[in-house]
Formats: sequence, C-alpha cells, structure tokens
Amino acid sequence: MPAKKVGKKGKYQRLSPDKIFFGKNGKKVELKIIKINLWKLIIGFVIFIFFLPVLFSFFEIPGIGGKVETSQVIVDIKEGKVKEVLIQGTRLIVNYNDGTTKIASKEESESFTDILAAADIDPASVRYTVVDQSFAKALGDILGVILPIALMAGFFLLIMKAQNKSAQDIFSFGRSRAKLFAKGKQSVTFADVAGVEDAKKELEEVVDFLRNPQKYRKIGARTPKGVLLFGPAGVGKTLLARAVAGEAGVPFFSMAGSEFMEMLVGVGASRVRDLFATAKAQAPAIIFIDEIDAIGRQRGRGFIGGHDEREQTLNQILVEMDGFTPNDNVVVIAATNRGDLLDPALLRPGRFDRRVMLDMPDKEGRASILKIHARGKKFAKDIDWNGVADRTVGFSGADLENMLNEAAILAARENRSEITSKDIEEAATKVKLGPAKRKLQSEEDRKITAYHEAGHAVVTHFLPKTDPVQRISIVARGMSLGHTFIPPASDRTHDTKNRLLDQVAAMLGGRAAESIVFDEMTSGAASDIEQATRIARAMVTDFGMSDLGPVNLGAQYDVDDLGRPQWFEPMQISQAMQEKVDNEIKRIVEEAYSRARAVLKSHRKELDKVAARLLEVETLDKEEFEKIVGKKPVGGNKKAEENLSDKK
Repeated sequence: MPAKKVGKKGKYQRLSPDKIFFGKNGKKVELKIIKINLWKLIIGFVIFIFFLPVLFSFFEIPGIGGKVETSQVIVDIKEGKVKEVLIQGTRLIVNYNDGTTKIASKEESESFTDILAAADIDPASVRYTVVDQSFAKALGDILGVILPIALMAGFFLLIMKAQNKSAQDIFSFGRSRAKLFAKGKQSVTFADVAGVEDAKKELEEVVDFLRNPQKYRKIGARTPKGVLLFGPAGVGKTLLARAVAGEAGVPFFSMAGSEFMEMLVGVGASRVRDLFATAKAQAPAIIFIDEIDAIGRQRGRGFIGGHDEREQTLNQILVEMDGFTPNDNVVVIAATNRGDLLDPALLRPGRFDRRVMLDMPDKEGRASILKIHARGKKFAKDIDWNGVADRTVGFSGADLENMLNEAAILAARENRSEITSKDIEEAATKVKLGPAKRKLQSEEDRKITAYHEAGHAVVTHFLPKTDPVQRISIVARGMSLGHTFIPPASDRTHDTKNRLLDQVAAMLGGRAAESIVFDEMTSGAASDIEQATRIARAMVTDFGMSDLGPVNLGAQYDVDDLGRPQWFEPMQISQAMQEKVDNEIKRIVEEAYSRARAVLKSHRKELDKVAARLLEVETLDKEEFEKIVGKKPVGGNKKAEENLSDKK
C-alpha cells in the first residue's frame, strides 16, 4: 500500500484500508480518490487534436506582420527586400530584411521555383527553405479516417450505456429503499426518551431478546414477531424506534409506509419481499415501518372498493411476518397514530404480538422530557421546572421540545444570555395558540374583548369545580381576539358531572359578561357556544348525565378493541327520543348560562377591575389576576349559588 505525506512537515504513513490516515499532529485526514474515465479521456484528446488547427487559425503567429499577395512578394524579391522564404505546403512565410515577416499563399500544385521562373527570377538568387510536413499530413490523413469511426463508436457506446441504465432502473423498482442503520451509528438511546416508561420496557425486552436469545429460548419463550406503537402525534413513537436502533446492536432497517407505494402494480409487494429477504440475510435484525397505516389500512369490504396496489403490499407483509416460511430472527416495529384504520389480520398475535399505546405524558413524564430537551440551553436559575410541568398539562413531547426551542429563540432575538420563565410562558402560549398578532382595533372592540375574557376568568375563578386561571390576554392569536388560559390543575382520567357543568358555565361567561355590561350579544362567543354545546351533548348522549338516565343516545356503532366501527350504518334513535335529547341539551346550556350571569352579577366590581386592567396591560398572569379577585375560593361562589337556587 503506498505511503502518503501529510502536510509540509508531516511523516510518511501507510494508508489504512478505509482510506483514512493520520498526520504528525494526530489529526485524521481522509484520502479522496479522483476517478478517471479512460474512454472519455481518449475521446476528448482525439477531439482536441482534430480541432487544434482550427483553433490556431484564429490566432496570428507572434512577429508576423500580416498577409501579403504573392505578386507583391515577387516584386519585393526583385527589389531585394526579401531575406528568406519558408515554404510550408501552400503557405509562404516571407522574412524581410527590415525584420518583418509576412505570409503569402500559393496553389498546392504549383512549385515556388516555377513561380520564380515565370517572373524571370533566378531561383539560385533567392534564399528559400522547404519545411517537411509529411508527418503532419500523414497524421491528418489517419485522423480523418479514424476520428469519424471513433466518434460513431463512442456515440453508440453512450446509447448502449443509457439503455442499460434505464433497464437497471426499471428492474430496481422492486428493490427495497430501506435505510440501514449499522451498529454504533445511532446516537439516540433509551436514555434520551422520557415520558413513555411502559413503552420503553416493552421495547427493552425486544432488544434484550435479540442480544441474549438463549436466555429466553431455554425457558421456551419466542421473540415477539412484531411491536405496534400507536398513539397521538408527537408522543415519541419514531423517537423510540430511533432509540431501539441505537440500543439493539443488530442491523436496523427503517422505511416509511409510503415508500412501498408506486404507480406500477406489484412494486410494493416486491419491495416488501426484498426488504424481508435483506433483513433475513443479516438476521437477527429489526425492521421499522413508520406510518404503517399508509399500507396497512383495512381491506375493502361491503360497498367500499379496495386499492389493488396497497392490498397486494399488505398481503405480502402478512405473509412475510407470519406465513409458511418461518421468520424467527426478524422483529418488525411499526408506528402509526391511526391504529383504528389497520387491518385486523395485521393486528392478530403472530404478527404484531404487542400493541403499545403511547399517551400524553403525565407530570413526571413532562418533567423528565423537559430535562432532556433543556440540555445545551442556558436557563435562568430561578426557573421552577415543576411549575412548568404543571403548566404544560396536555403537551406532548414534541410540544415541549418546540416550546423550549421557541423560548431560546425569543431570548436570542432580544440579545439576552439566559432563558427566563417569561420566555417559557410566552413560548408555551405560542405553541398552543399561535404567535401574537397586533391587530388594529377600535376602543369599543378592545373593551368588548376585555369584558368577554374577564367574564370567562371571573366565572371560572368563583365556580367550585373549575381549575385556576393561568393567563388572560386580549392579544389576538390565531383566529381569536383574546384568550383565557385555564390548564388542568393536575392530570385527570375522569370528569365528574359537576365539573362538566362548571366548565359549560365558564365557557358561557364571555357571553354573559357581554349581556350584563353592554346589554348586547356579539359574534365573538361563537366558539364558546360550540364547545359548551358539544360538552352538553356528550353529557346527555354518551355519559348518561341527564334526566334521561344512563342510556347511550348517540350513534350506535359496533366497535372493536381499537375503536373501529364494525358496521357502516349506525343505528338511529327515534324522533321522539331525539326531541328529548335536544331539550336536555338546551336545559343544561341555559342553566349554565344563568349560573354564569349570577356569578358575574355577584362580582361585578371584580369584573370591571379585571377588564380595566386588561385594557391597560393587555395580559394578566395568575398572580396579578388573583391580586384583583383574591385567591380561588375552596367552596366556590356560595352567594351566587344561593341566588340561583332562589330563582329556581
């Protein structure tokens, strides 16, 4: 192996097999090899030689004064002005006594001595030299024959090469396009994943089986053939797969579900075969299919037609995962956020043995995720991370990462060296509601918005079963002119009837404030009314929280364990029962609206103070809001409740 010198004062060292060598200072240097195509080099050289005379014809030889007629050369020879004549085929290079040089031309069949004789000039009196050009002439004749043949041969070779490449491209349609992640090439590990501890345990067992298969086989256990990760977007399904690639220590093949699909029928199935054949050749191995719902959707039934290409691809996956040929050392991991769309044959044991549900992280999970994504960022020391975890109920892992990144961008935009709590609060609001928009509004619009948001906040504050108000703002974000942010005080699994009734009343607090203060109704409450009606309808039809009793009065679907409807046409309730449902929904909403009005009338002073403060500063946080209205009552607004009871 040849030695190479590194730098001006470097040592000579032999190249390593991977073309990496080290210099005197120990730095790694990569050797770059330039590939030369011999055919292209030869063709280029021949073309250059062929066109070389043409190129020379555009340039004049240095020292030559210009062209002159042959008759003038004869006259100059007679007058003794010519020193020497060089004869190059049909060219006469005439050197004059004064040092100038000129060029003349003669006919190819005519001799220079004949020209002199015809002009009555003794050839012996003229100094001339004939330059031998036999080699150049012979070379030109040879090139004139060979070059056209070479050009035609090269042209046909290029055509044949293009045809071979096209043929290869056609046959490569059926090859898998999976990305192979070799051992040690992934930096993400299970230590970089938080908030999904149960899913981590499931996948850690799969990784441990691939590392230590004998530990499980000696007791009679077999490896799970497939693990399906499904859950909402942003909870860490793909991140978990990347962690498996970093921890497994076996070949890891990654491919998106959409990459199997092509215009040509049968290509997807061919790619599935090629993917599993490649993985089996390197077994034990892991195959990861992201967004498997692109190819794993339930096959057509009833009056709904199918998709031939997708169904053929799905059929091939079913055969490869659990068909006639055993597939013991290849584990398939798939991710989707639409598990309800997958085909039942794909979900049965023997294919995807484990179905891991990933949900939004709880408080401890959010705190762990925040610690991971806070690495490499400079935060102020007074940040309460437990408070941030409490404030971000309902945030996914992707939301939390985006929140911290937006906070860092905000701090950098203002040329600050640290990220503060205010940056995190603004970033959290931006992630959920969108960026702030400074809209030009009239004073009347600002006042209506201020009382609307203050109505939400005051009703929420004085009702017993609602969560504390976190933030009130009349700054426009997204489609809204203002917002009242009321995050859950803790992670909940269930909602009670009284809490839902208080939520409906709080949603109608904005409309109640408008009617009390302005004796008017505005269109700004449309979204609030929609949400309140949706909760009331769910209480009546789904939760059985009405006088109609614990009866499901919604659309009747037969569903499986993943929530998939088994019948396309739902069972409908009677018209008489539908009228009762509508009356119950109306009663719940009207009573909630009356409760909201009662609370605001009892606390009109607090309502006016909050609205006035919003008009001054536009945004109030929890601490400043509670300075105006006091701490949230533990027992709720007893006075308003008593007044409402008297009205009933």
